Amino acid sequence: MSFLIVLAALCFLMFVAYRGYSVILFAPVAALGAVLLTDPAQVAPMFTGLFMEKMVGFLKLYFPVFLLGALFGKVIELSGFSKAIVAATIRVVGAQRAMLSIVVVCALLTYGGVSLFVVVFAVYPFAAELFRQGDIPKRLIPGTIALGAFTFTMDALPGTPQIQNIIPTTFFGTDTWAAPVLGTLGGVFILVVGLAYLDWRRRVALRAGEGYGDLATLINEPAAFAGGKLANPLVALLPLLVVGIANKLLTLWIPAHYGESASFVPAMIGNPAPVVQEVSKVAAIWAVEGALLAGIACVLLFAWKTVVAGFAEGSKSAIGGALLAGMNTASEYGFGAVIAALPGFLVVANALGAIPNPLVNEAVTVTALAGITGSASGGMSIALAAMAETFIANANAAGIPMEVLHRVAAMASGGMDTLPHNGAVITLLAVTGLTHRQAYKDIFAVTLVKTAAVFVVIGLYYAFGLT
Repeated sequence: MSFLIVLAALCFLMFVAYRGYSVILFAPVAALGAVLLTDPAQVAPMFTGLFMEKMVGFLKLYFPVFLLGALFGKVIELSGFSKAIVAATIRVVGAQRAMLSIVVVCALLTYGGVSLFVVVFAVYPFAAELFRQGDIPKRLIPGTIALGAFTFTMDALPGTPQIQNIIPTTFFGTDTWAAPVLGTLGGVFILVVGLAYLDWRRRVALRAGEGYGDLATLINEPAAFAGGKLANPLVALLPLLVVGIANKLLTLWIPAHYGESASFVPAMIGNPAPVVQEVSKVAAIWAVEGALLAGIACVLLFAWKTVVAGFAEGSKSAIGGALLAGMNTASEYGFGAVIAALPGFLVVANALGAIPNPLVNEAVTVTALAGITGSASGGMSIALAAMAETFIANANAAGIPMEVLHRVAAMASGGMDTLPHNGAVITLLAVTGLTHRQAYKDIFAVTLVKTAAVFVVIGLYYAFGLT
């Protein structure tokens, strides 16, 4: 019965998300409904002590990233840099290869360490302009961005600095370059199959006479560039490079400068306690925030007059988008925390542990828990915290290297996590102004490709012994 309650809560939230209802409202309804059916006395404690605690904790850490990411995307749009890059891209690769261009830009940013959420805000103005000029349906933008940002550069390619590739290192004693051959082959599989699928969707729309869409009815359309001559494409690309390079440099510099922790005593009457910040827990976030500020400053340096002319109104929409995206994702985070605390979740975890093959067991467990919680990093953390010792023991008995365990766990986390209630999916749709009904089909197709890639990697290991 406890398992059915968890399943019902998950299905309910996916249903309302797909139907276009606010996850901010229905994530707590779904979570607390499950608590009510499990133990009614715990509804209030779970709401305040777990759901709100996790939701507020997420906003405390990540809302500045959402806000700065939205502002960065907006100044890129207002400056006309997005149009300059799009014009140059069309000249180089052609309008029909718009999808490839967007996937490459997303991949470069995420592999450079830029947060997935920031990539959504930063790339959307480019994607909208490029798809408009290529007359490709706007509803294909989310699937294209998802392929570039949420898949092979997130957890498949060796060395990626995304959190999904870092979490396994603490459990298996590996590094981020674990199983480089398997990871690269898995990444190539995702890229090739994903692009083939998206191009097929584009060709189907072209034959049906479907274009970008009616600009009068589309939502969250980037404003048309109202300036004069377009910037040099190299200048327009510079802010993106600044963000990637600054993020890498700050990631190295912050821990070296601050050490393990930083503390200060507030200047208040009396004897206030010192405020201590564990730097290791926030260094990556500080690095992204600093990089985004550097990127915004770079845009302003080259296009001050153009940006300032529309900044007052443009910043309002950017802040509104950041608030909506941040609250959506935070509500999802709180939902996942409540579901993971219910007895039915343990039933799922224990049932998954009965799968005999060590790598298949790990892959199915991680991707299933990521799907239930709606979070790749959250689902993987729960799975590895509970079962890493079992995975390691089974792998040692079968002679499987820890590097392979690492790569399978990382790639599996980014599989079924992108169900309709996933925070990144909801953020992506909110930023692009589309609904689940309009665009989720292609995101889900990319998810299936990503999930299949995990089992391709497992098959390659057993067939050829590759690592």
